[in-house]
Amino acid sequence: MRGLLIVNLHATTTSPRVTDVLVHALADEIELEVVRTEHRGHARDLAERARRERLDLLCTLGGDGTINEAVNGLLADGIGDDVPDLVTVPGGSANVIPRSLGLSPDPVEATGEILEALREGRRRRIGLGLITMTDSEGVTAEPHWFLANAGLGIDAEIIAAMEEQRSAGHDATPSRYLRTTLRQYFVGTDRRHPALTVQAGDEAIDGVFLAIVQNTAPWTYLGSKAINPCPQASYDAGLDLFAVRRLGLPAALRLARRMLAGSPAGSTKRSLTVLHDQPRIQISADPATRLQVDGEGFDPMSRVTLECKPDALGVVS
Repeated sequence: MRGLLIVNLHATTTSPRVTDVLVHALADEIELEVVRTEHRGHARDLAERARRERLDLLCTLGGDGTINEAVNGLLADGIGDDVPDLVTVPGGSANVIPRSLGLSPDPVEATGEILEALREGRRRRIGLGLITMTDSEGVTAEPHWFLANAGLGIDAEIIAAMEEQRSAGHDATPSRYLRTTLRQYFVGTDRRHPALTVQAGDEAIDGVFLAIVQNTAPWTYLGSKAINPCPQASYDAGLDLFAVRRLGLPAALRLARRMLAGSPAGSTKRSLTVLHDQPRIQISADPATRLQVDGEGFDPMSRVTLECKPDALGVVS
């Protein structure tokens, strides 16, 4: 069995020691090449090479952004039988994707779970989301795959603010995320003029401040606590929508409590629309609004279309 391990040493909890432990542990099971990423887009290039060389496995050690980039490389030419299976070892701050696949957030423990899965031949196929984005100038980018979630509104604004802080040398700790969220809510985001309109099937939803689309659950973590707007979201179903129509403080507190509790309750009359298992969701923004995909920020977009692609990728977990 041949594999390629992509290591992002800039990820929050990745280190040379963790890399050495992982490589030595996997060496008995896999003929493994190890490459450390050197620049943005490098993981995508390496994943494309893994597919061209018809490797059996593509392994990542890094955060959700590294995984997303690698998957977009694996599927650059679309879904196919020649795509290596994905192995994810958590090395970031939230590690939503590995944890949603049932792996421990501890990289050493997760490596043990992966080795057990490899020995027992445990592989499965999961559905992914595919998003098409049009920016404020009307330019449409090539479609982009996502595993966990995408969102427009305050969650993407928080991601952008965190990326600025990380660029300044600050760690992405849970306390920093919480402070950034509060600052963005009270100072940064527009809580009076909703910019989003959502179309899902025959349902049109106007006056939306925040749209979260989940391909799996949970949405994210705050430390060890799962934040779960759409707890029924699954790799084995379509996309789930959490569309917030009121962002005043009382409504925001109710929604935050609901997300922390992981409530499966449906839509409310005035403040929230929740939809489950949707094949396609369209969101338009006026003005153009920031977007995040698997925790990575994108420039403001005026229109996005999100589609569910069942059985798109093989994973080991």
